[in-house]
Amino acid sequence: MSRFTQTLLSTALTVGLLGSGLAYAKVSPEEAARLGQDLTPMGAEKAGNADGSIPAWTGKWRGLPPGLTFGGAGTPYPDPYASEKPLFTITAQNMDQYAANLTDGQKALFKRYPDSFKMPVYPSHRDFRVDQLTEDDIKKNALNAELSNDGNDTSNAFGASPFPIPKNGNELILNHTMSGRSFTEEAVYQQAVIYPDKNRVTEKVDYKIFSVWADPKKTLDTSGGILTHFLLTTLEPVRKKGEIVVGHEFINATAEPRQAWQYSPGQRRVRRAPTVGYDSPSGAGGFRVYDEDRLFNGAPDRYNWSIVGKKEIYIPYNNYKIDQPDVNIEQILSTTGHINPDIMRYEKHRVWIVQATLKPNARHLYAKRVLYLDEDSWQAALADNYDSRGQLWRTNMQTSIYAYHIERFHSRLGIYHDLIAGSYLVDRMLVDQKPAKLNASNFVDEEFTPGNLRKLGTR
Repeated sequence: MSRFTQTLLSTALTVGLLGSGLAYAKVSPEEAARLGQDLTPMGAEKAGNADGSIPAWTGKWRGLPPGLTFGGAGTPYPDPYASEKPLFTITAQNMDQYAANLTDGQKALFKRYPDSFKMPVYPSHRDFRVDQLTEDDIKKNALNAELSNDGNDTSNAFGASPFPIPKNGNELILNHTMSGRSFTEEAVYQQAVIYPDKNRVTEKVDYKIFSVWADPKKTLDTSGGILTHFLLTTLEPVRKKGEIVVGHEFINATAEPRQAWQYSPGQRRVRRAPTVGYDSPSGAGGFRVYDEDRLFNGAPDRYNWSIVGKKEIYIPYNNYKIDQPDVNIEQILSTTGHINPDIMRYEKHRVWIVQATLKPNARHLYAKRVLYLDEDSWQAALADNYDSRGQLWRTNMQTSIYAYHIERFHSRLGIYHDLIAGSYLVDRMLVDQKPAKLNASNFVDEEFTPGNLRKLGTR
């Protein structure tokens, strides 16, 4: 455990952060001054670990690394580490040797699929730096952001993670849900659920996202309180073709719950979508729930959140290989119980561990959730979800890359494993390996309204 983590946990115990108490004080100017000093501009520990297996943060590349060629938005991302080979591969046979750096979910996958699940571990890298605007927003947020609405929402923050020096679990999960990503995203994504008998349920969706929160032309005052607009059109299967959902997520997700409207081609009318949050089923086969997108999203108010600490864990990282033109969907889904492990890349990184415990009298499929947040991006890389009996039910992964032209981290495949049923879902697969267009669409707020949905439905 690092000196920084020991100090954090000592402070947490003093103010009751590992229990139910919350500390609402802003960080001091002296604490905020650490950003860019012993902490990176994002709030991660700049130093590497003791044995060098996690390097010091360099941030040497903002944008495209030298020697690579990139065609811009909507074209494949070249892999800056394509020549690297795994340092070692973790298997069910040797997992005990690496157990200290594995999550309970990863250990469960080795036990569930001892003959096929493996984790190729590559050299760890901390080479990329986000854009200047995000770094500036992080610094402003550090000085001004506060929790509101019983710790579930924020005030005085915009554009990036609100709490780069988090004091409690609520701040930590909001760093994940409100991290700065692309401000527009346009793609055709495919989802697939793979059952133990190898049968599949698939969906293909035209996906348009306008993140007002991350838009450099917006401010908190001009955002209208909107975090994100979304417009999702189902292309497959045939029985759902033409269904359209439009809606908004709000900056204060608890005070202002997500709003959505749905167009049904069979009924040829627009209606308010009543269930678009928490544990309502979502996606192919209803396998995933709404607040599992990117491992957790939306309002955090049904849980008590606590900081468990920081730990060195092998996580999906720099997952460019999955998106290369020579990798197709059939290769991704070529195994039972989990995706093809040969196209995965894991690296050892420090992660924040945040635990969610269902509040008394609150309802959700998951009674406990444990998320592992990458310290360099604030984005969740792994999540373990437990049922009401305390049994580990689902373990999930979120792969990621650094998108050169937007100078920000970008989520790629979401992988959701049902350890009991033996099935899994893969989200955000690229149809014909055509990457999403990031920050290349001129969306306006009016495109994401019920009125525009009516126009789209009658075309």
